[in-house]
Amino acid sequence: MSRKDSKGLFANVLGKLDAEAAPPVPSRSNSPHLMKVAAGVRQLQERGDLAERLLREADHIVEIDPESILPSPIPDRFEIAYGEPQLADLMESMRARGQSTPGLVRPVSDSDKPFQIVFGRRRLAVAKLLGIKFKAVVRELSDEDAVVLQGDENSNRNDLSYIERCMFAHSQETAGYNRNVICSSLSTGKSHVSEMIRIASSLPRDVVLSIGPAVEVGRRRWIEFEAKWSAHPEPGKIAAAALKSPLAESAPSEVRFQRVLDALSKQGGTVQPSSSREIVSKGIVFAQLQHAKAGSKLAFTKAVPPGFADYVASRLEQLHDEYLQQASSTHETRR
Repeated sequence: MSRKDSKGLFANVLGKLDAEAAPPVPSRSNSPHLMKVAAGVRQLQERGDLAERLLREADHIVEIDPESILPSPIPDRFEIAYGEPQLADLMESMRARGQSTPGLVRPVSDSDKPFQIVFGRRRLAVAKLLGIKFKAVVRELSDEDAVVLQGDENSNRNDLSYIERCMFAHSQETAGYNRNVICSSLSTGKSHVSEMIRIASSLPRDVVLSIGPAVEVGRRRWIEFEAKWSAHPEPGKIAAAALKSPLAESAPSEVRFQRVLDALSKQGGTVQPSSSREIVSKGIVFAQLQHAKAGSKLAFTKAVPPGFADYVASRLEQLHDEYLQQASSTHETRR
């Protein structure tokens, strides 16, 4: 995603600007799913227009001593991302041309440092290394708005690895942010956030940090990793042995991930058998529901009409919300 597009997603909390003339109202659709998508597209367009005006008209860009800026209280990237080797290209660019794009900070009153970083953390790290001032826009922001913008900066540029996104979601949950805020900060839905939090909460933080961001390791393999970990009787002992060797310590993060996964697989880390049942309609098996320690899985057979799986997927969020409301009502009735 281009920097222009990324900036657009920050505008909703960067400040209210005068509204432009409203665009023509598109024809309405009877599909709730399509209406939701259309509303999202309109919101993104409005955010983009606001952000472009903000950056074009901003007159509050200031130069700040990097040492007077607090880090975010909710970590996202692993610390390795701020090392000189990882910042080499950005450092060379800022050394040659200066900081072309300002970051965003918010004022704080309960600290000996007057500002806290919201986005632009890598640029801030480079400014510290180069011993130069950090250019930033200063805005009053709530904790919720700040963490959403922090996540937007990474999500919209695909900067965070999958496990970093999981850890970021879990850190927000631990800090007391609600699921709507976490979803906004990661630009994803509630089911994905629940999965990320489950993975991060199942794995010891020290083990994940020892493995590292593993940029090339995606969602499917981390789900497999968590399943092996949860099924193993002594996963911590196995992981420690796999990561202790000099070869693992100097290896890329993806290699350390694979060493631990292989060790868990070889030493009794088999996933517990799952329970399953067939779902039948009009005498035809059209789906199979499986329950395992790693989670539940619904698989459709070839008997379902084309497009049915997509139709179910479009209604999952609504069904999940209805279930939570029903479960809450049942709980209150029994109290």
